[in-house]
Amino acid sequence: MTSPSDAHALDGVTGPPGPAPGPVAADGGATRAVEGPAAQTSAVAVSRGDRQPDTGGPATEPPAGGGRSLPHRVWRGRPEDPTWVRPAFLGLLVATLVLYLYDLGASGYANSFYSAAVQAGSQSWKAFFFGSSDAANSITVDKPPAALWPMALSVRLFGLGSWQILVPEALMGVGTVGVLYAAVRRRFGPGAGLTAGAVLAVTPVAALMFRFNNPDALLALLMVTAVYCVLRAVEDARTKWLLIAGAVFGLAFLTKTLQAWLILPPLAVVYAVCAPTPLRRRLLQILYAAVAMVVAGGWWVTIVELWPKSSRPYIGGSQDNSFLSLTFGYNGFGRITGNETGSVGGGGGPGGNSGGMWGATGIGRLFNSEMGGQIAWLLPAAFVALVAGLWITRRARRTSATRAAFLLWGGALLMTFVTFSYMSGIFHQYYNIALAPYIAALVGMGASLLWQRRTHIAAASVMALTVAGTAVWAYTLLHRSPDWHPWLRVAIVVAGAVAALALLAGALPGMAAARAGARLTVVTAVVGLAAVLGGPVAYTLDTVSTPHEGSIVTAGPAVQGGGGFPGGGGGGRGGFPGGGQGRTGGTPPTGTFPGNGNGGGNGTGNGTGTGGFGGGFGQMPGQGQAQGQGQTPGQGGQGGQGQAQGGNGFPGGAGGEGGAGGMGGLLDGAQVSSAMKALLLKDAGDYTWVAAAIGSQNQASYQLATQQPVMSVGGFNGSDPSPTLAQFEKYVSEGRIHYFIGGGGFGGGSMGGSSTPTEISSWVTSHFTAKTVGGTTVYDLTAPKSS
Repeated sequence: MTSPSDAHALDGVTGPPGPAPGPVAADGGATRAVEGPAAQTSAVAVSRGDRQPDTGGPATEPPAGGGRSLPHRVWRGRPEDPTWVRPAFLGLLVATLVLYLYDLGASGYANSFYSAAVQAGSQSWKAFFFGSSDAANSITVDKPPAALWPMALSVRLFGLGSWQILVPEALMGVGTVGVLYAAVRRRFGPGAGLTAGAVLAVTPVAALMFRFNNPDALLALLMVTAVYCVLRAVEDARTKWLLIAGAVFGLAFLTKTLQAWLILPPLAVVYAVCAPTPLRRRLLQILYAAVAMVVAGGWWVTIVELWPKSSRPYIGGSQDNSFLSLTFGYNGFGRITGNETGSVGGGGGPGGNSGGMWGATGIGRLFNSEMGGQIAWLLPAAFVALVAGLWITRRARRTSATRAAFLLWGGALLMTFVTFSYMSGIFHQYYNIALAPYIAALVGMGASLLWQRRTHIAAASVMALTVAGTAVWAYTLLHRSPDWHPWLRVAIVVAGAVAALALLAGALPGMAAARAGARLTVVTAVVGLAAVLGGPVAYTLDTVSTPHEGSIVTAGPAVQGGGGFPGGGGGGRGGFPGGGQGRTGGTPPTGTFPGNGNGGGNGTGNGTGTGGFGGGFGQMPGQGQAQGQGQTPGQGGQGGQGQAQGGNGFPGGAGGEGGAGGMGGLLDGAQVSSAMKALLLKDAGDYTWVAAAIGSQNQASYQLATQQPVMSVGGFNGSDPSPTLAQFEKYVSEGRIHYFIGGGGFGGGSMGGSSTPTEISSWVTSHFTAKTVGGTTVYDLTAPKSS
């Protein structure tokens, strides 16, 4: 039983003694002795769960405003902070910015699907509002447009280019690190905040997505901001912070629909239980926050749904031109069940162990060869930190904000982890960025509480086992790339063993002299950090030095046993299901997609593995055969000229070319030749769309090359009923579309999507003559065949 003299005052928490007597600041800062009435007041306050001032050490300056200049206040920070705190925080932000900006332009347009929509939004405010794929507003992307808005404004101000598109994403990454630091340091001190921010910054999948133009960067920033606001609300039950959190969740919905609300249940439950106000008021506050969320996210949805369908772009990704259908179907519950009409198929079934295009589901999914190197480096450590934090705060009052912090971050982590582990629909490696802030926060918080108790054998043992276990796990992850810096995994294990032994030695009886040595403490901390962060830092450095383009990208080097979609990690371009280990992924062992078709093309990657599909898919999925092959090192196989043979298979009788890396241009777009660019630009001003192409990645490549509107037939997958055949014929008869570009997209067929793109393709081939320009099959829609 712990005696009062051994109590560790932290929101009413009792536990083993820290390195010095006296109450601990509620933020987990340095322990300092308090004497007299002040000590009694402080002890009473923390026992109630009230938040104490965030003090990282003794005050050394007068209160703020005492004649300090603005630059001095920015550099120095809070007067009560130690002098190292603000410079260290600013250093973290600068280092993160440099890391995320390094060679950023090498990725070109990154995901051309979104870059084309950004280009369109920079030219047309209507396209900006709807998130249209082209400035003529034929169809939208398959997400709401909030993530596109910052990039489109940047391009509108500074012109179209890689940096103009990607710098806003990098700044979002820096902002996310900053908000996470602020959220963690409020209760656990600047050291914990810096640790959390650094862990997030060097998480490989975070470094990947904060340098890429998918919606996940903005979503991560908004999720961290929302948790921060709920943390503030839990402290003193102020409605203001819950309303802000609700508004942030609404904006997050406009970023990536229902994924933004995934962590709502644990956050709402924690507030309802822990907030220091009567239950009735807690429930009313949650209701007010829900209203704020609906208003912040619902205004755009309401406008879109009420807007006449005849005068707005088609809602991409839906089969009925409805954003609500897209939200709850293709982008919603379909991701959980795998029932995504118009998509490319589901993954593991509800039993949790069946395979599929997106890999086997189950509790080990995020630790496997495809996912582990992206996110799992500190995932076990985060679970340990969560358990340790809840154990340390087990005797705290209901209103303990310290325990609430563990419950909030832990609830968000567990909810996301379980969902990602068992969802059967579309699931890409980069989705794991959603876990990164929660892992980082728990690691920073847990490390702070355990470090304060490092002289107690129980806390020291937990830290030692966690550090050693994390080092061994890093060895396992690194061993999946056996030829990639093999010395590193050995060094990490050695550092983990040394740090673990030092932590245990520091808690042994008779080690008072060693404990008093500041140098030993610093060395232990540095070696421990090297052991737990060495692997993710190495992966992150590899990530930022590798260009990434296409719809599906992964962080870090190539891994063995990756396979799957997009090919087991490592680099710029994804392959399609199979066992390839190169940066370009690999083709299925049977050359088929998704089951019984014969692959008609092949391509070779950059020397580390098999490339993409090259010239065609073969039967897609079972009707018609595409043929053709080509090799372009480093791109997973540039497809040759495809020749469709019969049936309604891919690409629907239109022939077509393979894209740059697998899937006929669906994932990585097409390589646009100078001859093709010149052809499209000729008399471009006379047409609403200079061309039409099946599939948005195919369309995007030509639009970005010409900066002229190109119609995406069938949306991203080439499986949406947009436009209808009648509409397309009408556009052609009115002279609004100049060319039709062969190839691209999946089409409908067994995916349950519309067959309209196939019908359009067949109609074009029947009424117009194909010609080859720069290796591309193209049809002049102003020159029909003679009867």
